[in-house]
Parts: sequence; C-alpha cells; structure tokens
Amino acid sequence: MRRAVPGSQAEQLGRLFLAGVLVVFAPHLPLGNYLIYPFMILGTWFHEMGHGLAALALGFEFDRLLIFPDGSGLAESRTPAGITPLARAAIAAGGPLGPSVIGSVLILASARHKLWRAALIGLAAIIGISTVIWVRTTTGWIVLPLIAAALALLAWRGQEGIGRFTLQFLGMLAGLSMFLSWDYLFMESALINGQLILSDTGAIAANLLLPHWVWAMLLVAIAALMIGTSLKYALKEYGRSGRR
Repeated sequence: MRRAVPGSQAEQLGRLFLAGVLVVFAPHLPLGNYLIYPFMILGTWFHEMGHGLAALALGFEFDRLLIFPDGSGLAESRTPAGITPLARAAIAAGGPLGPSVIGSVLILASARHKLWRAALIGLAAIIGISTVIWVRTTTGWIVLPLIAAALALLAWRGQEGIGRFTLQFLGMLAGLSMFLSWDYLFMESALINGQLILSDTGAIAANLLLPHWVWAMLLVAIAALMIGTSLKYALKEYGRSGRR
C-alpha cells in the first residue's frame, strides 16, 4: 500500500478527514461533548448568521441572535406584514446554506498564500462584531469572543501551514454543521428553547411547493457541492504552491 507523500493533497485530505471524524464522533467519547463544545457553538453561529444575513440582504432588519447552552439557536429578524412567500423561504434557507457559503469562502482563502492570515483576522473580526451587535445570550457572549481571540492569535503568531489547515477545517466544519443537525434538517418542526417552531425546511415548505424533506435533500446536495468543490480546488492549489 502506498503511503501519502508528506505535504501532498492526499495527506492534507487525510488530516481534514480525521479532524472531521473526531468532531462527528467526539460526543460519543468520554468528555467528548466538552472538547467539541466551542465547535458546536461556532456551528450554531454559522447557521444563525446565515438567517440574519439573508434577511439583511433582502432589505429587512436582523434584530438579534440567540445561542443557548445546549447548542441550539435562533435568529430573529423583523419583516413587514406583506413579505412574499419567496422572501420568507429565502430567509429560512439562509440558515442551512449560509454556513456552506461562508465555509467555501474560508476554504478558497486557504488556497492563497497572501489570503490565509487576512481570512483568519476577518473571521475573528466578524465574530467579534456580530457578538456586540446581535448576540443576546450569555453563552454567545462567553464562547464567541474566546473563539475570535483564538483565531486572531493564530493569525498573529501561527505558522502558515497551521493557519491554512485551520481555514480548511473551519470551512469544512461550517458545511458539516448542516449534517451534524441532520435530524433537525429533516424535521418539519422542532423544539427550540422549549418552544415548538417550524424547522428551516418546514418554513420553506410552508411558503413554497414540495414537502420539507425534498427541500432538505436539495439543500444537502447544494452544500456538499459547494464545500466539496472549494475543498478540491484549495487542496490542489495548496499542493502546487508547496511544489514551487
């Protein structure tokens, strides 16, 4: 059996795969929930920011972002009474698709020697600014600034290889956030902070044609395509830069 060449695309992909497996299966290990807790909160932030930014992009107001201790969250936006069903569906879809869009951008930034540090600083700044403007829960106020500080420190003192791997891992994590909440994605409604509300796919189905599970499968396919394509490109470009 051939071994992966150090620094090769196969080796990088292997490290990302192992990191992804650890995140997925860590809850089943002793103290695993504590180890991945920051990543779970970050995944929720990716998701809820997707809803909020979708509302802002459509010209509506993004009021607040709530992240609860169990890792669930809510994004509350203010929309007019006459909002169209298509706009409501777009805001609902922003949650599942937003993380994949952000993740793809982070992964693509990792492919460029001059962009990885700026991308880490930019992500840290966005997390910090969003915490001040929109986050309104203690969990978010504690965990998100710590994550932002760690990213800023890595950008300042970290090695390029670690920084670029971190961007790829966070990008993959953003995409995985959809799959880690697989049951929620295929639910028509869900209990969040003691309140039964429509899930994202349930909200899309309520405003457009087709049942919620069809929209769930479509969102999964789009997210997988975005993350997979960007990761393939980034690893290819990173391999080229390593051979120069």
